[in-house]
Amino acid sequence: MMRKKILTFFAISCFGFYSVAQTSIAAEMTDGKSLIEAYVSPLGNGLGAALNNGWYNTAKTHHLGGFDVTITANLVLIPVDAKIFNITGSNNGTFKGGNTATILGSISGGEQANSTYGSMPMPGGLNIPLLPVPILQAGVGLIKNTEINVRFMPEIEMKGVATDLFGVGVKHDILQWFPIVDKMPVDMSIQAGYTKLSSTFEMNDPSNTIAPPQANMDVTATTINLLVSKKILMFTPYFGVGYNSTKTTFNVDGEYDIAGYKIGAKDLTDIEFESNNTLRANLGFRFQIAVLALQANYTFSEYSVATLGIGISVR
Repeated sequence: MMRKKILTFFAISCFGFYSVAQTSIAAEMTDGKSLIEAYVSPLGNGLGAALNNGWYNTAKTHHLGGFDVTITANLVLIPVDAKIFNITGSNNGTFKGGNTATILGSISGGEQANSTYGSMPMPGGLNIPLLPVPILQAGVGLIKNTEINVRFMPEIEMKGVATDLFGVGVKHDILQWFPIVDKMPVDMSIQAGYTKLSSTFEMNDPSNTIAPPQANMDVTATTINLLVSKKILMFTPYFGVGYNSTKTTFNVDGEYDIAGYKIGAKDLTDIEFESNNTLRANLGFRFQIAVLALQANYTFSEYSVATLGIGISVR
């Protein structure tokens, strides 16, 4: 029920005042989409932070033909300022109001968005303190101390929401290119990864119960990192510093009925939220017994992430 209320808000925020303010529809559409971005983007940014984690548990790359299969649980800690936003500050003047909940905020945190033409109730949030994202990944070693990683999740449907995930990454040993420093008693590499999470769900449209419109939200996450690790028997501590980028896109297929007006896909298509670009630092360790590898790490960033993982690894 909460999800349906939220999806209805997506459409109303862009077109709720259309019947009384047709002369300012362009400005309202722009500012309505700004409300959508302020409300939804913390979820996309949180998911992006999770998607940019779990790529590595050592700076050392696989030898040619070496491989690993790993599953990680990435727990995103939601910061306080990601749970609220200011209505007036979120747009260019059409909507005014105080602080209200984002999609991650309090269930009862919705306030009124006011304009010259009327008021619109903002929805509360889903009250999410932690955002868990499991990821299954496999890696294989190639030539020149280069490792390719692939993460994949087939489409899963639960409670009307269908989700799938795909990502690809690369890790490359950089010490090999420096004849003197390659004798250092540590491993050092550069790593980059790209992940896309796609979700599809039905919007709540009482006028169209046979073929309700579909909403789509895509989150793409990109990261690049410099890694350092040191193996001590079965224990490998590692450290990474890098850069995260997240982009969220929202659109609707089909038509949506708002107060008797048919809002088409052309009106709610490709609402692309501003990219969220942040620096990150990551500290963790791996403990390996034979081919079994356990890992734990913590990422310090705007959306901090705790990661636990288990897998098999053959160097």
